[in-house]
Amino acid sequence: MFKKIVDKFRFSNGAGDYSIPLVRLDVMPENTPDDLKYLYEHSVVDDGLDYIGHPDAFLTKDGAIIDFYPSGHGKGAVRSKISYDRGVTYPDSIKDMPESWETSRETPTVYRLEFADGTPDKILLISGNPDWHDGKGSIGGFNFSLSDDEGKTWSEFELCFSKKDDVTVIPTVAMASLTRLKENGKFVDKWMAFFHNASFVNYKTILSFENGKPVWSNPEPYFAKYRKIEKNAKMCEVEVVRSECGKGDELCLIARSNNKRYNSLLSFSNDEGKTWSKPVFSPSAINGERHKADYTPDGRLFITFRSIERSKEKIEKYSVEHMKTWFSEGWIAWVGTYDDLKNGTEGQYRIKLEHTYLKNQTEPALSANADTGYCGNVVFDDGLIVTSTYGSFGQKKSDGEYKTYVVSKRLKLSDVDKLVK
Repeated sequence: MFKKIVDKFRFSNGAGDYSIPLVRLDVMPENTPDDLKYLYEHSVVDDGLDYIGHPDAFLTKDGAIIDFYPSGHGKGAVRSKISYDRGVTYPDSIKDMPESWETSRETPTVYRLEFADGTPDKILLISGNPDWHDGKGSIGGFNFSLSDDEGKTWSEFELCFSKKDDVTVIPTVAMASLTRLKENGKFVDKWMAFFHNASFVNYKTILSFENGKPVWSNPEPYFAKYRKIEKNAKMCEVEVVRSECGKGDELCLIARSNNKRYNSLLSFSNDEGKTWSKPVFSPSAINGERHKADYTPDGRLFITFRSIERSKEKIEKYSVEHMKTWFSEGWIAWVGTYDDLKNGTEGQYRIKLEHTYLKNQTEPALSANADTGYCGNVVFDDGLIVTSTYGSFGQKKSDGEYKTYVVSKRLKLSDVDKLVK
């Protein structure tokens, strides 16, 4: 009886299997047409250390992709790589990066800022200062740098909301998401940014510019009304998607449930993030961690994440590490529509982008190493998606264990559609 009660708790809160197709791009079938073989290839972005993780990326106006990531697991000096050929090769890095980036304490996130008043675009890079409990403590707050020339040069880190300031936060994954705001139905030069703290209180802060200088509003909890589920699920690392291909008036929040005993959470706002609807559990097809969402030219959503599988039957069948409440399929992308998010439907299909090897695996399998899925994604006007993440993709260290490094994949949904059965 006790086991049944425990299992009911473990495998409730949205748990179950997905029913949409899974397209596997980690193993190329025989007789694959030549024009689709590129889907099964990956490019190495950076394998220069034994462990490199957690990339983000942006697309320059001249078509280059610039990836940023830390020199380690979630922290370490910021590294960069540049691709000039749409993600095929990554030959260069940013020259003369700011000295302050050497002491970055978290995974960098990067966003493009577009202005309504004709100001040239800026590129924003942010790195938080969490307490890693490594004896170094935390100065608090978050650092940010700006580029006015499409990422060629950058300002030194500027620190906000540190322990020396009147308002202090100790953030994790700053900023997990950044969304341009509207006023009276029109976009304005304000951006809502999201992070959480070690107690899984989720905050927002608004970025604006006064006389050309960046100003961040005092961070404030935005999910206090639903604190019980926020705390129980250990809600964090939210992605925010705007309706109507990024032009609509509704926002959808997709949140990681870090305790793995809840599916990801979905919540909606129709007042530019001032209030949010009561959260609901996501369909299992999109359950996971560190969601990154982009619209494609045909209006569909391409959302990458770290898979978290909570179906009891699948765990018993596929979990090679004997996990009791979850396992991972690794680096996954979900393809669907905003209406799928709104209506709680499963979407069109999932993609296993590449296999991340568990310790004793020698061949790709459904069960994968979960240390992956933080992504930098860019979408070209012709529909080509280049997605980058980190993981154990097969290279080994001198001790025979798998290295963790950054790779990218190139795909068009019109090509992936041909593989859906």
